[in-house]
Amino acid sequence: GFENSAKMVKRAEAAGCPVVAVTVDLPGGRNTETDKRLAREDTRTCNACHGPNGANGPKPMFAGLDMKGFTLTSGTLTWDFVKRLKDVTSMKVMVKGLESGEDAALAVSSGSDGIIVSNHGGRATETGRATIECLPEVVQAVGGRLPIIIDGGIRRGTDAFKALALGATAVGIGRPYIWGLGAFGQAGVERTLQILDTELRLAMVGCGTT
Repeated sequence: GFENSAKMVKRAEAAGCPVVAVTVDLPGGRNTETDKRLAREDTRTCNACHGPNGANGPKPMFAGLDMKGFTLTSGTLTWDFVKRLKDVTSMKVMVKGLESGEDAALAVSSGSDGIIVSNHGGRATETGRATIECLPEVVQAVGGRLPIIIDGGIRRGTDAFKALALGATAVGIGRPYIWGLGAFGQAGVERTLQILDTELRLAMVGCGTT
């Protein structure tokens, strides 16, 4: 299992990626009843139009790897994985998916280079706290030793402002720029970011924040 992980990390490193995120917020899969309800009813296969390497083909990131028995989700992951990963790459190693101060402290002691406070977009454990509710205790536990990024629910510039005010180093934007991309392509993404940036600046001015 770790051999495949190491190969994929090396592949990302060779492509110029400066940071890798170890995702721990989806260790054992999730209940996907909404996904099943909204699944397409068209019975045609994508390969009929796209060929063997089309929509249903193997992902390039898995090329040349023996995927038999290998999974990207594992309930047996331990903090030692972070240390092992740092031994095989020069990239920064962040841990994505932490929601508690206790885990944040363990991430620091395990050598993590950063933390992403995340609940997998609310798709994994969506009956708990929102990520912004988890942020203060993570910030307190880290004590300024690592950068902290938060994702999930950042829809307005004011959301970003609140997260930064509570101690986040930066925020992650997921669905908004995807909506912009789907509506108007690159121009849509640029407009989405412009709206968010303008709202953030307005909130900063309104609160007297430089």
